[in-house]
Amino acid sequence: MAPVFELGDPVNLPLIGAACLTLYVVGTIFYRLFLDPLRSIPGPLLWRLTNLPRVYHTLKGDIHVKVGELHKQYGPVLRLTPYEVVFCDPQAWKDIYGHRVGNVPEIPKWDEFYMPNTDLPRSVITAPRKDHAILRRQLSHGFSDKSMREQESLIKVYVELLIQRLHENAQNGAASLNMRDWYNWTTFDVIGDLGFGRSFGCLEGSGYHPWVKLITETFRESSVFQSLGHLGLRWVVKYIYRSGIMDKNKENLNLVSETLHERIKLGKERPDLIDGLVKKKDELGLDFESLVSNANLLIIAGSETTATLLTGATYLLTTNPDKLAKVSEEVRSTFKNDQEITLTSVSRLPYMLACLNESLRQYPPVTSDIPRVLPKGGATISGTSLPEGTVVSVFQWAVNYNPQFWKNPLKFAPERWLDDPEYKDDQQDAMQPFSTGPRNCIGRNLAYAEMRLILAKILYNFDMSIDDSSRNWALNQRSFSVWEKPPLYIHLTPVAVKSG
Repeated sequence: MAPVFELGDPVNLPLIGAACLTLYVVGTIFYRLFLDPLRSIPGPLLWRLTNLPRVYHTLKGDIHVKVGELHKQYGPVLRLTPYEVVFCDPQAWKDIYGHRVGNVPEIPKWDEFYMPNTDLPRSVITAPRKDHAILRRQLSHGFSDKSMREQESLIKVYVELLIQRLHENAQNGAASLNMRDWYNWTTFDVIGDLGFGRSFGCLEGSGYHPWVKLITETFRESSVFQSLGHLGLRWVVKYIYRSGIMDKNKENLNLVSETLHERIKLGKERPDLIDGLVKKKDELGLDFESLVSNANLLIIAGSETTATLLTGATYLLTTNPDKLAKVSEEVRSTFKNDQEITLTSVSRLPYMLACLNESLRQYPPVTSDIPRVLPKGGATISGTSLPEGTVVSVFQWAVNYNPQFWKNPLKFAPERWLDDPEYKDDQQDAMQPFSTGPRNCIGRNLAYAEMRLILAKILYNFDMSIDDSSRNWALNQRSFSVWEKPPLYIHLTPVAVKSG
């Protein structure tokens, strides 16, 4: 019998390559199913074997919905990728993002998500623990309750301009106004003045600054970069960024850079949101690119998310007219005139606050996960022991709609936030729209201040009804960390001004 191979026979490299690839794939599948430390965590078979399904739904813009469906099928602990476990449990918020006890270090952020492009400078949201504490300390004063009260007159100027412009365009409800745009223009003008000493002129001109549109495009582009990070292709992200193939992030940072240059050239101290970093940039060792990165974060967090929540709240109220009537009556019976509505006095509107909280539950401005990676030694999350290197997170959307934590989660019910006995079993700590722990959202006070003042002013001045073209506004919306919102058309009818 002749030998299969003889010395000197040509080597069939394609065949050997195919055999090696087959062995690698089969070996990987065997390991992930039978040997991997995460093998006991439930999840769809394909998702446990590869991260491609996760990447697909991220790029499709419906990963938040898909994760909610998978939690209902597989339970509160879900293996979303070969290396990733997501939780749908209030305790997970504390275990993953909360303050650590004693000398136990904070669970670090996962750089493949937060920093897929290593060419970009870090900000307070992406900085390592030590740098984060320093940056946050310098920014915290500008976001305090005291600072918000000091800035009230400035904020009020733009809110009153909004009301003026809405009166000019309302036409007694005959025409419908795109409230998505009006809210975006208002919050963008406010953050421009609070952060950089000047408005962007959106309300004055009733039009978009090119920057506003660019923000949404930047998030969509960033979802591509994050997906490549999940695939371990950060070098591809760097190449794409440097080559200019996808340039929305770069274009956005260039606009921030120009605005920040103008802010620094003002030549005087101004108690704005960026002031703490500008004054101590040399002491903190911050170069100009780092200032730009932090300023960019302030613009996005201080405008897009607040405008999104107000748009969602307006949709939910106008599609639930009984709730709208109740909150309108609360506002109008509390104040004798428009000028009585201030950042302080809106705290006397418990039902309106409940409406905003319920809107945060049903339409959270940020839908994506905020992943962390377990350090050496691993950790126990919600009673589940996981090894080091595991990526862990909570999806806000999934936990907000889970019937285990909310009675009738699809129902818009502000009463659940007002100790209504019907909702006594709701677990309100399941909702963390501003995250929790040492890295919770620093802009929470500003967001609540703005949205309460803006909504109260609108409810006092106008009756609202939704245009038929927007009745399915929330249906099948895509999200790339933040929502890709279509126009929201609302009819506004001015309310007769009270005398006295």
